[in-house]
Amino acid sequence: MELRSVEELMDLLYACRHQRALRTAALLRRSRPADKELQVAGLVHGIEELLGPAAGAAHAVRHLLGERVYHLVRGRGGATDDDVLRLRQADEESRTAGFDAGVLEDWRTVLELVAARNSRLGAVD
Repeated sequence: MELRSVEELMDLLYACRHQRALRTAALLRRSRPADKELQVAGLVHGIEELLGPAAGAAHAVRHLLGERVYHLVRGRGGATDDDVLRLRQADEESRTAGFDAGVLEDWRTVLELVAARNSRLGAVD
């Protein structure tokens, strides 16, 4: 499956148990506020529960969100080890974190921003 729009991605995220994904993304936002791609990777890596293994989730978002998010969700190759480690740590911390991470709709604009940035970059290549 390959996601072609933020709307398709939002539908998948709503279908998942997204509270943990919201907490992961919020933790990444706190530690790396300017790194939208890392935050988005934290938000979307949980769609693997609907799509199968992590590689399935990574491939689903690759076209829409770009190579860096793809590599971060896969957890190897093309992403720095530090970023992959931050993502894993935030994911682990989100399991026990007890804070209100907001609602999924809060992330729509960030997803659109990353998708638009990836689209422009793809047009140049």
